[in-house]
Amino acid sequence: MSDFKPTWRIAHITLDEDTILWRNADVEQERRVAIYDLIEENAFKPIRAVEAGHNGPYNLALSVPEGRLALAISTEDEQPLETLLLGLARFRRPIREYFAICDSYYQAIRKATAQEIETIDMARRAIHNDAAALLIERLEGKVETDHSTARRLFTLICVLHIKG
Repeated sequence: MSDFKPTWRIAHITLDEDTILWRNADVEQERRVAIYDLIEENAFKPIRAVEAGHNGPYNLALSVPEGRLALAISTEDEQPLETLLLGLARFRRPIREYFAICDSYYQAIRKATAQEIETIDMARRAIHNDAAALLIERLEGKVETDHSTARRLFTLICVLHIKG
């Protein structure tokens, strides 16, 4: 990844609220933390927008129309720049695994030993890291980003897939 200018970043992010069919307090907390952390520190360089002279910061809107991930990128004053569409087939398994391990983690927090919680959390982080690497791979040639940003974006992609 190349060096990032401070303006090659996401300044504001939204999720398509119509896509989110169900959530609980744990999921809502994950969403809030991911958005807060993402806005506080991220690296996001949409290649075509930068080549066209738009150096950020950017607004990003995430949605899942027709089973594909849409990343609608705009300027801070909401001028549309581009919408990237990514197939989600390769994300289905990591999303399913992440939901399962998160469910185990939330249950463990309430009644497991510290060692059990740590073991589950390590597995959760491993799945999250692998999914972030997959997202970086899928964005190659479209958006340059770092691992931390990709992790937080994956969390938000998962929130968009909650069916209840």
